[in-house]
Amino acid sequence: MSVTIQFCGATRTVTGSCYLLKTSAGSFLVDCGLFQGPKTLKELNYRAFPFRAAAIDAVLLTHAHIDHSGLLPKLVREGFKGPILATRGSRDLCSYMLPDAGSIQESEVLALNRRNAARGRGEVEPIYTQADAVASLAGFRPVDYESWVEVIPGVRARFWNAGHLLGSASIEIECAGEGARGAPLRLLASGDIGPDAKLLQPDPEAPAGFDYVLCESTYGDRERPPITPEQRRVRLAEEVRAAAERRGALLIPAFAVERTQELIVDLIELMEQGEVPTAPVFLDSPLAIRATEVFRKHAADLDGGVDVDRLLNSAQLRFTETVDESKAIAKLNGFHIIIAASGMCDAGRIRHHLKRWLCRRNGTVLLVGFQAHGTLGRFLAEGASAVRIQGEEIKVAANIRQIDDYSGHADAGELTRWIAARRPIGRGLFLLHGEEAAISALQGRVAETLVPAAKLFAPLLDDIYDLSPAVPTVMDGAHRRRLAPEAVVQLDWHNEMSKLILDISAQLDAAADDRARGVIIRRLRRALDNSG
Repeated sequence: MSVTIQFCGATRTVTGSCYLLKTSAGSFLVDCGLFQGPKTLKELNYRAFPFRAAAIDAVLLTHAHIDHSGLLPKLVREGFKGPILATRGSRDLCSYMLPDAGSIQESEVLALNRRNAARGRGEVEPIYTQADAVASLAGFRPVDYESWVEVIPGVRARFWNAGHLLGSASIEIECAGEGARGAPLRLLASGDIGPDAKLLQPDPEAPAGFDYVLCESTYGDRERPPITPEQRRVRLAEEVRAAAERRGALLIPAFAVERTQELIVDLIELMEQGEVPTAPVFLDSPLAIRATEVFRKHAADLDGGVDVDRLLNSAQLRFTETVDESKAIAKLNGFHIIIAASGMCDAGRIRHHLKRWLCRRNGTVLLVGFQAHGTLGRFLAEGASAVRIQGEEIKVAANIRQIDDYSGHADAGELTRWIAARRPIGRGLFLLHGEEAAISALQGRVAETLVPAAKLFAPLLDDIYDLSPAVPTVMDGAHRRRLAPEAVVQLDWHNEMSKLILDISAQLDAAADDRARGVIIRRLRRALDNSG
């Protein structure tokens, strides 16, 4: 049968994972994720899909993270009626994550509409509501690892543990060949690949020998030194002790699922062993609290060497579910730890804590995961002296620290070894879910040594490839592009405007007196007047 693939997200960027495969028998998606990062990218979430939702027959979900699952409620609302095939772990996590995402969108749109009304602008609608998200859960169909399941006629799939997250999978896809003697077309979608020796997950697994492999490349340009769980805790302990000496809050923006649970396990163990001062650890995320319950439920599927249930029930761990409970944390002085979503600081309760603590020298912000292009977390990681949060300018005086030991993604060396283990790769390796520098670096690592350079592909957003020929061919998709390629990879005008406002403020603050400030303002005014 003929097979085409359209790359509807996670191309030259790490979010919005969504790949549309079409055969003569029907069509299905691998993932249907939310775009995150610059506003230009996030606006794609509000726009029409590059396909008709009602025409999709099924969805294969690699895992529950919102950049892979977050547009499923929109897909269902717009007419999709097929099954969403996912592991039980992914299904259980999505049962909390998707309604939480809908609730966040409703509350953020409500706040935005209040601002728009004051500015004389029209109202906007949320991408989907909490009710839409709840309705989408009825379509989930649980699958077992390493067992074949029919997707559409002539297409079957098998899920393999990807070692990234509870329930995460690389998905093997087999499309029937032409005629009785035609060989099937075999593909593997990596999903997100976990690093070696991850705390709560086994090492990733998958078979070998494919026509095509779709591989993530988040850390394609980074190689972390080998680290054991003991070494990771030593590094975390150093950061915690330094934060405690400053006698302020330690803020840890963390992804609500798995990263949070790993951090809690290590923090509580360090406190029990006397390696760090005992202090309250506030889990200020309703989603993370519910996800923690899912981890308890699936404890048998996690690394057997960790007593997850005991550590997640520590007296030092404080759950703050309600808004009032979250606000009460602001009354605390002295050393305490706050873990709150989102991991890239672009949504959720972490922003309120950042507004309070970023301007204080005794505060510490510890970044523990990948910070995507254009996110608040990325600006902090790159040393911004001031940032804008919910329209307010915040000076950065707090200590910004970063450790990468809790990453859920394989690094460049681990990705290279994972690709090597999938050989032979007969027709093509597609590198996805990475920024341009990461994709380019990973291409350089594997070209010729593992895969011929002619068989390496880095598609652009909305590219369509015909996978049926011996050499895959890109079909003319320029007229279908939702964004120009450069708009995906560059900071957009929203980011540039925020930076300009901060730079103007800094120049005014640094000016010698009011006269000097007046000169700056008049020059800006002349520039604006001459721009037309």
